[in-house]
Amino acid sequence: MAKVKIQLNSAEVEKLLKSSEIESVLSEVAENVRDKCGNGYKTAKAYKGRHRLNIEVFADTYSAKRDNARNNTLLKAVKT
Repeated sequence: MAKVKIQLNSAEVEKLLKSSEIESVLSEVAENVRDKCGNGYKTAKAYKGRHRLNIEVFADTYSAKRDNARNNTLLKAVKT
């Protein structure tokens, strides 16, 4: 059986990771995580990092921050 060698074009992969299609997927995932966390959690706008798009879900209220500190709510929401 012959081995297959794949070589990625780094510039095109980086372009894909910064595309609007990836932004819409990230936004959907972030909204799902936020919904799993409950009240007091918010989603920030997507922003372009050095090599890819990033989006953040964070605890906005005092009670959400306390909940996240005690229960790792954000981490658990990402894992499920």
